[in-house]
Amino acid sequence: MHMPAPDARIMDLKSQLAARLRQVMAADAVIDAEAETRAYECDGLSAYKCPPLLAVLPSSTREVADVLRICHDMGVPVVPRGAGTSLAGGAMPTADCVILGVARLNAVLEIDTADRLIRVQTGRTNLSVTGAVEADGFFYAPDPSSQLACAIAGNIAMNSGGAHCLKYGVTTNNLLGVTMVLMDGTVVELGGGHLDAAGLDLLGVVCGSEGQLGVVTEATLRILAKPEGARPVLIGFDSNAVAGACVSDIIKAGVLPVAIEFMDRPCIEACEAFAKAGYPDCEALLIVEVEGSDAEIDHQLGLISQIARRHNPVEIREAQDADQAARIWLGRKSAFGAMGQINDYMCLDGTIPVSELPRVLDHIRALSQEYGLDVANVFHAGDGNMHPLILYNANMPGQLETCEAMGAAILKLCVEVGGCLTGEHGVGIEKRDLMHVQFDPVDLTAQMAVKDVFDPRWLLNPAKVFPLDASAQHRAA
Repeated sequence: MHMPAPDARIMDLKSQLAARLRQVMAADAVIDAEAETRAYECDGLSAYKCPPLLAVLPSSTREVADVLRICHDMGVPVVPRGAGTSLAGGAMPTADCVILGVARLNAVLEIDTADRLIRVQTGRTNLSVTGAVEADGFFYAPDPSSQLACAIAGNIAMNSGGAHCLKYGVTTNNLLGVTMVLMDGTVVELGGGHLDAAGLDLLGVVCGSEGQLGVVTEATLRILAKPEGARPVLIGFDSNAVAGACVSDIIKAGVLPVAIEFMDRPCIEACEAFAKAGYPDCEALLIVEVEGSDAEIDHQLGLISQIARRHNPVEIREAQDADQAARIWLGRKSAFGAMGQINDYMCLDGTIPVSELPRVLDHIRALSQEYGLDVANVFHAGDGNMHPLILYNANMPGQLETCEAMGAAILKLCVEVGGCLTGEHGVGIEKRDLMHVQFDPVDLTAQMAVKDVFDPRWLLNPAKVFPLDASAQHRAA
């Protein structure tokens, strides 16, 4: 879906703005040619597209502050952008906005293994943070499936997690401090190289705020010592519901794997064709990984296998070496790309109580039949972070709308069973109008009041997160 082209007034504003921005940053850091701005017209939610007014690529916190100050003076909205991997439209432009990309903010600023932290500019990719410290025996725990490409800036904005979040937590559990620039150009420091900061937990407010409060340019991250070893096991089942029940039983038994990942048959078949991981022929598959010494791993996997056998698994297969373990994870990490080779899809990320997995999976199957669209399920089962992939044909009129309606029904189900609308992808534009499902008007007003404090003119990341009717009413009050 393409948005209308900007009018003459917008084009005049663009010319003036580009001239001012080129006074404070390198000429090649200001992108205003129409053909080049189209590279920023969407993020991972590619069903919706709109070229921005222009894009800028600052190289320092000072340049970010200069850009925001100029845009604030001219009343121009700004959409922060990490690597553009958002699946919820978190970096979706408007025709009158400036895209502020952090790709050139990619330096490692400090490594302190004694205090177990690393300070980086936030355009640095997730995986390269571990790359900077792994020679010293450390790693950065959050590991989204897009970690090869996604930026720390976006991870902070959406409070991203990943397969290993069951044991190590999501971004907020591994974030110690940030340097953030407010919309008027003010630079603030929150947290730092210590476990907790005095006063209000503003760092907790910023993490997961989806670019609504400021632009985070630097981050101090917790790094952890690599475990002695890790080993995954594949467990195949003859139904989704039985696999879900097994996950619930593993959690209830008090065993803490580093990861429990779930895949159903459509996803298994796509990943097997793509990655040749050697997955079994089954309806549902769990990848359960534990870590520690060899004795600890053997003990934990023994308990997990006992629990799994109560559910009559099709197969239990423990990785015997590093190559087998890597192939198991290659299949799971390739899931989104593998599904994309088959069909267009919309990826959701509602979160539910683990005990509700069997019920929700059964209900999703019923919704698939009701709406006439296939669904592939792949998700972080240990913490109940669902990732249903709804398959549709973007070239068939009406299918996108049907897909969206089915997605809304699934997300409403997540809330009904005691979960929430999003686990790590964020609200963006995808779930914006579903916020009414989870939050009443008082809750939404409180959240919007926080934005008022940080961004009184509402120029940062417009038309995201808050329902349009609620935000219009709030700003008019």
